[in-house]
Amino acid sequence: MRRPLIALALLAVLAVTGGLAGCSSGPPPRAWAASVCEALTPWRAEIDTLTTRAQEQTPHAATPEQAKDNLVHMLEGARDASERARGRVEAAGVPEVEGGQAVAAGMVDSLRKVRDAYAKARVTVDGLPTTDPPKFYDGVEAAMKTLQQEYAASSLDTSNLHSPELQKAFAEVPECIS
Repeated sequence: MRRPLIALALLAVLAVTGGLAGCSSGPPPRAWAASVCEALTPWRAEIDTLTTRAQEQTPHAATPEQAKDNLVHMLEGARDASERARGRVEAAGVPEVEGGQAVAAGMVDSLRKVRDAYAKARVTVDGLPTTDPPKFYDGVEAAMKTLQQEYAASSLDTSNLHSPELQKAFAEVPECIS
């Protein structure tokens, strides 16, 4: 059975627990995983919707100004959605597992970096002049390439995952499985 992308993203964040000691007095692994997935599922859906809408609208924009408006709107929405998800993940607390503080902090930090990448791309696109269409579209392409690089850099490596309790929770709780 194919695991949803959200579960893989969540497992990536858990890699930060490698070698860290100490337990928290927060929610148990299953409750924490459910809260995190409840925060990230609507975020992921909103990012997908915004991206799809921008991909559909931008090629049909009659002018660079219209394309710019579409992209700025998409990037603002993605930034805001990322901030909401970050806040909800932070509110989930610290899972009661070894290295739980690092897991929670890593997840929040990853979403902060994603939010900041969208914000930076929004400022860049919004600042592009539209009087020279080829130059504008080259600028958009460069901004999107930077966004992709920063987005990719915000995820964590799953190869060092050392929390079997959280691995199991993310694989089993209904909120994380679609």
